[in-house]
Amino acid sequence: LSICRKLCYAIGGAPNQVAGSASAFFLQIFLLDIAHITPFHASLVLFIGKASGAVTDPVAGFFISKSRWTKIGRLMPWMLACTPFTIVSYFFMWYLPPFLSGRVAWYLTFYCLFQALTTLFQVPYSALTMFLSTDQKERDSATAYRMTIEVLGTLIGAALHGQIVASAHVSHHCTVNPPVNTTDSLHDTPSFPDPADLLSHQVIYMIAAGVIGGVYLLGVVILFLGVKERDDPYALNSDRALPFCKGLGLTMKHGPYVKLTASFLLISTAVQLEQSNFVLFCTQAADLNNHFQYLVATILASAAVSIPFWQKFLQRFGKKRAAFGISWMIPFAVMLVTIPSLILAYVVAFVSGLSIAASLLLPWSMLPDVVDNFRLQNPHGKGYETIFYSSYVFFTKMSAGIGLGISAAGLEFTGYKPAICRQPSDVILALKILIGVVPAILILVGLVILLFYPITEESRKETKHALEMLR
Repeated sequence: LSICRKLCYAIGGAPNQVAGSASAFFLQIFLLDIAHITPFHASLVLFIGKASGAVTDPVAGFFISKSRWTKIGRLMPWMLACTPFTIVSYFFMWYLPPFLSGRVAWYLTFYCLFQALTTLFQVPYSALTMFLSTDQKERDSATAYRMTIEVLGTLIGAALHGQIVASAHVSHHCTVNPPVNTTDSLHDTPSFPDPADLLSHQVIYMIAAGVIGGVYLLGVVILFLGVKERDDPYALNSDRALPFCKGLGLTMKHGPYVKLTASFLLISTAVQLEQSNFVLFCTQAADLNNHFQYLVATILASAAVSIPFWQKFLQRFGKKRAAFGISWMIPFAVMLVTIPSLILAYVVAFVSGLSIAASLLLPWSMLPDVVDNFRLQNPHGKGYETIFYSSYVFFTKMSAGIGLGISAAGLEFTGYKPAICRQPSDVILALKILIGVVPAILILVGLVILLFYPITEESRKETKHALEMLR
């Protein structure tokens, strides 16, 4: 694979990350403080939206596995067809409708639509890794390029969106930060912006959505022009595609896949919880209102520059050992919630970026090894790649949706109130738990499961040799 082709493939995945990063960091606070819907309804929007995207994964995998080969490939038509609709749904996801009573239905509709459409893009895009090259090192290299650009896309999405909308989340009426347990009615009563401020906030969010929509379009054009999809290099002409239900049953019984998926769905849920609650924690619990966009940029910049390091590390020491770098964020996150300070916040942001980079790179680097292992045990079937990728994305999205729904519901239960200077102490405690304790437990359990993942560097080499002989 040429560097140009790897770059074009990697750039194609950036738009999903740009849009996903903006929504992961800012959608919850947008729904609470700009749209003024309750935390309970926000939790419904986040959970049902993620669940709709998760449900779309196996459906997308089913139809894609039935697709016929075209002049531009079997996977590429799906990515091209869903892109315009994805951009439109993303734009309206940040629109502030003039009515109040139907806002929950509005955001639920467009967030569900956005999640479903990004799934129709992500499933064929991630499965495309298997059709770039037959060589494991080339696929790992392409995955490293992809993760580097995707993390940069995440950085661009959060930075662009954060810088554009930051002014909408500065509390101009709060001149002094009151004590945590204040009973002053000025600080316990929501102070909603006047209609002129709401209009300016809407314009700000529309600008951010339009900019990210343009990035989406550019990335997909580069992917289409720069990447050539290959047909299954191992399949014989007489081989038939596995029926979707049968293939799904076989994948669910494949030991390496079950262990990998169980491990990283817990880890990805922890990362999602960090992302969705980090801005709220900075603005509501740590008095870092003027720094949250820079802290988010620090996390993502650290993740972007550390991807090449993790790629070299896993090549030298193995993928299972590299996975334990994910645990680095745990002690620092606990320190941040117990001793919140500006300098410590930047240290935590930097270390969290290192861990997030490992959590992003490793599952997509290990999944092709699982597919190769399955291919060796089922040599006369084809078309199961999309089943693996769609079901993996399904499980991670579903777990993340449950986690986000529970976190937003927790804020509702503890009494979160939008647009006040200081939240109740129970809300601050809940945010500390969601940032520190819960992600730590999820990451540790996920890493323990990964200890039983059976594919080693030696078995990877044996599988590669056996597949070359088969080919």
